[in-house]
Formats: sequence, structure tokens, C-alpha cells
Amino acid sequence: MPAVNDLPDILETTEAERLATGFVFTEGPLWHPDGFYYFVDLRRNKLHRMTPGQAPELVRETAGGNGTTFDLEGRLLHCEGTGRRVVRTGHDGKVEVLVDRYKGGRFNRPNDIVCRSDGSIYFTDPDKRVPYTEREIPPPAGVDNLWDGACVYRVAPDGAISVLAHCEYPNGLAFSPDERTLYVANTRSSKYIHAIEVDAAGKMVRRRIFADMNEGDEPGIPDGMKVDTQGRVFCTGPGGIWVFTPDGKHIGTIKFPEQAVNFAFGGADLRTLFCCAYTSVYTLRVKVPGQPHPWYWLRAR
Repeated sequence: MPAVNDLPDILETTEAERLATGFVFTEGPLWHPDGFYYFVDLRRNKLHRMTPGQAPELVRETAGGNGTTFDLEGRLLHCEGTGRRVVRTGHDGKVEVLVDRYKGGRFNRPNDIVCRSDGSIYFTDPDKRVPYTEREIPPPAGVDNLWDGACVYRVAPDGAISVLAHCEYPNGLAFSPDERTLYVANTRSSKYIHAIEVDAAGKMVRRRIFADMNEGDEPGIPDGMKVDTQGRVFCTGPGGIWVFTPDGKHIGTIKFPEQAVNFAFGGADLRTLFCCAYTSVYTLRVKVPGQPHPWYWLRAR
């Protein structure tokens, strides 16, 4: 497997810079175009904000917060796994529940979240860490009560919630640049990435295995995932952040001093790779920008 300095087409710098340390389990990285990153210390239930070169600031306490994104108004959306909900923070700092139930039952453990340019929101809801007796969403008609309720959900702009797809253990999410493919990292027993083709209405057309990540014996699982402007898929996995061509070929793996858990493209040019790696956060510079959040385009108008 190629080392970090064997990716000359990907990396501008090859040695990771540690920006901050002393955390327990960092997750949920997100770049804000005002010049700072959000990230969480998952085990301590703390959401942080950090401007490069400055110490992290505590934003608020969370309920097992994990994945983050913005909506089209630039409001922070946050998966709170322990709270079994997705919350939204307004520009006034007020936190409110965006969604917490489907068909009358609470979600299992919302994990990661993305926003499409039409304003729809997609998030993953794995069920493996929730006992059967605590799973509340009823199974479809004709399905045994001990069903596998792990899903990718879609929240339409009008608030309607629907199931996009069932998965074994859905984790990280990322859209292709044209938003016709939603990549879903599958974690735990089988390590791979789904590619789910979606139509203009946001519904699944078909699905396939984009990449198998069961190679090697280094620690790490498919988790955080992003796409760059050339359509290359970056996903954490055994040994670091794996990089794939748009057709699923593994180019190589970006390695850090600690195991990469999640990451985001940031900086004014979106060419800084900000990595959450257990006790620390690191950066590297890449040659191609990450795919911008749709709110970035709206904000720039």
C-alpha cells in the first residue's frame, strides 16, 4: 500500500501538522468559510470551534454528537447519536431538533449527514450499537420484528422523511460532484463503499459496491468520507485515508501519526485536509480542492 509520500498527484505536503491534541476521540470535522473548523470530542460530548493557529473553543455540550454539515442557510446540522436525533443550530445559537423520529419511533443512532443542493438532507442511522429491545422504528409490513433497521434517510426540503436505502452498517456519506451518486461507507463486518445512484427527486435508482476496503490488517474502518472536485473519493480505512479514482480504483493511502477517523476539506481554497485522529487534529495540503458544500456557492453570490 503506497505511503503518504507516494501520492504526488494528490498531496502538496507530505508531513501532517498537528494543530491541537489532548482529546479522547475527535470526529465531525467541518470547515466554515469564515475561517474556522468545527469538530467534536465525541466521548466527552463537546462541540469545538477552532481557527488555525488558535486554541480550540468550546461551542456547546452535545448528546453524543458525531457528523456535521450545514443546511442551505448556513445553519449547523449535527447528528447526536446518543440523543437519537439530528439537531440544527440557528444563527442566534439556538439549538432545535430537526428530526428525531420516523413512523413514530426514535432513530437508532444518527451518525453522518450531508446536504444536497436542492436543500434535502441525507443521514445515516446504523442500528448495531442499539439493543433490539431499544429499537423503536417499526419494521415494514411482513418483516420480522428483529429486522435490520440500519438505513440512510432523506429529509426533503418540506421536512418529509423517507428511507433512501437499507444498509448493513451505514456510516460516512458523500455526494459525487454532479450529485447523482451518494457514496455510503459500510462499517463493521464488511468494509466497503456503496455507490447509490439517485434521481432528480433524490430517490434511489440502483446501487452497487464502489470499492472493497477489506485489504490489509492495519487498524481503521470505512468512516469519514469526502469527494474532491475531480470526483475522487477519500474515505478513512485501514491505515489512514484511502483515495479512489471515480471508477473505484484505490490510488493510495494518506497516513497520519494517529489513525484517521474523519476529515474535511477546508481553508479558503478547500485544499487543506483537516483530519480528526483520535486524540489530535492534523492538517495536510492537497493539490485539488474538495467539493464545496452547496451553501458555499450560495453564500458567495
